[in-house]
Amino acid sequence: MGLEPGLFSAIVAAPFGGIGIRTDGERLQELVYLPSGHAPRAGRDPVAREAAAQVAAYLDNPDFPFALDLPPVGTAHQRKVWDTIDAIPRGAVLTYADVARRIGSAPRAVGQACGANWFPLVIPCHRVTATGGIGGFARHHGGFHQSVKRWLLQHERVPGF
Repeated sequence: MGLEPGLFSAIVAAPFGGIGIRTDGERLQELVYLPSGHAPRAGRDPVAREAAAQVAAYLDNPDFPFALDLPPVGTAHQRKVWDTIDAIPRGAVLTYADVARRIGSAPRAVGQACGANWFPLVIPCHRVTATGGIGGFARHHGGFHQSVKRWLLQHERVPGF
């Protein structure tokens, strides 16, 4: 599967497989979409347990508001993109071009920032789509990651997905 299960401080089961949670014991480090085959794992530290509880709550209820302490990561441009994406309400999407116009950037740069997102779900890059369709997801076009994006948009009841 390519990802060593020991990398994750917790793994939350999801309809598409799982969500791996990495922490350093004190801070959240990363969330990763995992294909089927990764056994769920309870959090091995308080940060992982809290993140796992919030991810599970979102999977049960797409209106669940995340309240996780995210470390400051990314470039100034990436943070601008992520802040814009974070403001997209559940049930809505913006295109890469929409986000680019809002921050004075280019759609390709927005897509690259989306792909560099360390905290998917919490910073909902799945709410950014191509002008003519679903677009890529997590630096992938098609396959597992695109099916995750489609599931998330359907979970959030976005029309047309």
